[in-house]
Amino acid sequence: MCTGRWAKCTGDLLFPLALCCVVANILLFFPSGKVWATNEITNGIWYFPGVIGGGILVFLPASLMRAVGTEGSCFSNRCGMMLSVVMSGLGVAGTLYCIVVSVVGLQDGPLCDTGDGVFVYPFANQTLNDSYLFKQELWEMCEQPGNVVLWNVVLFSILLGVGTLEAVLSLTQVANGLVGCLCGTCMNHRQGQASVD
Repeated sequence: MCTGRWAKCTGDLLFPLALCCVVANILLFFPSGKVWATNEITNGIWYFPGVIGGGILVFLPASLMRAVGTEGSCFSNRCGMMLSVVMSGLGVAGTLYCIVVSVVGLQDGPLCDTGDGVFVYPFANQTLNDSYLFKQELWEMCEQPGNVVLWNVVLFSILLGVGTLEAVLSLTQVANGLVGCLCGTCMNHRQGQASVD
């Protein structure tokens, strides 16, 4: 497969993944599907790991990847491939941000009311052996918002998984872009043959 087509295919895959990150991040603001006060929402969500890291910083390189892989585009050349390497590096940085914030969000657990009307982090500072992630019976400690633990675990896990997949795809485009920068894109060869014919 030529480097241009690989870049376009990678860009096409990154678009729905980035959209998934944005949606997951937005849903985290509405535990159990309800609106809560700003001070009743988990702090990690306010870092926008899915909107910024897994979303915007992935949409940008994905757009360029599509342009690099499109025949007749001013980016379907060696210079465009080099630019895609730089932008893919930006995508990797964004996905790493998404992954780190998601891991911290999973580790600390949600902000919730344990029954006294005060919102706290009841699962923060737990060791791996005592982690609420492996002891589902502890989830009942959070009374409000309802099912907030499940909500956070599922959505932060989606951000973690999708962010990891985005990082892998962005890294493959870094390698593909370097090859395309050194060897050129197949599209240039086809255009050259068409002009000779």
